[in-house]
Amino acid sequence: MGSGLRLAVGLMSGTSMDGVDAALIETDGETIVRPIEHHSQPYDEAMRAKLRRAMELALAMDAPAAHKEIDRIALDLTVAHDEAVEALLEKAGVAPDDVDVIGFHGQTVAHRPDRRWTWQIGDGALLSKLSGVTVVDDFRSADVAAGGQGAPLVPVFHRALVEPLREVPGLGCRQAVAVLNLGGVGNITWFGSRDDDMIAFDTGPGNALIDDWVREQGGLTHDEGGALALSGKVDEARLAAMCELPWFAAPPPKSLDRNDFSIAGVKGLCLADGAATLAAFTAESVRIGLGHVPEPTARLLVAGGGRHNAALMTMLRQRLNMPVDPVEAVGWDGDMLEAQAFAYLAVRVLDGKPTSFPTTTGVPQPIGGGRVHRS
Repeated sequence: MGSGLRLAVGLMSGTSMDGVDAALIETDGETIVRPIEHHSQPYDEAMRAKLRRAMELALAMDAPAAHKEIDRIALDLTVAHDEAVEALLEKAGVAPDDVDVIGFHGQTVAHRPDRRWTWQIGDGALLSKLSGVTVVDDFRSADVAAGGQGAPLVPVFHRALVEPLREVPGLGCRQAVAVLNLGGVGNITWFGSRDDDMIAFDTGPGNALIDDWVREQGGLTHDEGGALALSGKVDEARLAAMCELPWFAAPPPKSLDRNDFSIAGVKGLCLADGAATLAAFTAESVRIGLGHVPEPTARLLVAGGGRHNAALMTMLRQRLNMPVDPVEAVGWDGDMLEAQAFAYLAVRVLDGKPTSFPTTTGVPQPIGGGRVHRS
């Protein structure tokens, strides 16, 4: 590795609860990000059920029995992440002793920044012991305790990647570019034409409601490729009603819990029409969200599982009337960006650099987060 560079693993288990994404990168925690290898380890249905159960139990967190069951689920989750690390390093041909740090996001089971409370389960100390590598976890708590939203945390990583794309070729000026991540929840990082323009916030539902709908109504895990939504018809009246929620009018920074929205608004529709209407809800929430930024956006790059949904991508292009591309169009790996981000953030934590900012989470001043567990 070059001077100032570290080898870091990032682990992400998102609100879609589909599995563990593990990424190995070389980075200085600033401007240099070199992807090396990645690995995706899907959860089986039993593990998904455990994680849904943990979210339910988090609502009863004052009950001792609930704590014990969540702790057992957290143990299983941590072991699954260790297995993902092992598989990743074997694939990369890298020994644990050569890895400087693991960034372990854990699984969010509750996120209530209005109550200064956020909860990501997973045992960083245990993961460090199992893997033999220093682990950074609990990235969000310090931000929320200081009055921030605790999310999104990936904007500073996006900044490192987006910087070359902000220049307008041949004109010597900059353009506004945004990165949209469509996981269970949608979140956006917006970069304006000035150097210090960086705004980030959750936009609304991503894939979570679509997944919930097709699981309840069709026994499916997700709408593969957006096929159901493409075959359905958007109920515009129901869509308009869902978009009237006051949350959409609130200016950023703002963040969501996966369960802040529900499929109640499409109950009674057929499977395809419900999927189409929920896909439109996600796209429309992005359009509303971009109405809060101070200048027009020239380009939107989409990461996360939602970029594989053809209906979502089509609706984004129609409703935003701007170039909308999957991040692969600029050479990024859209399935691994969040995992890479937590590797990058872990290096920043080791170096004592801030991980969240007033314009990304609403924290009063730039601060660092994360707890360090040394093996």
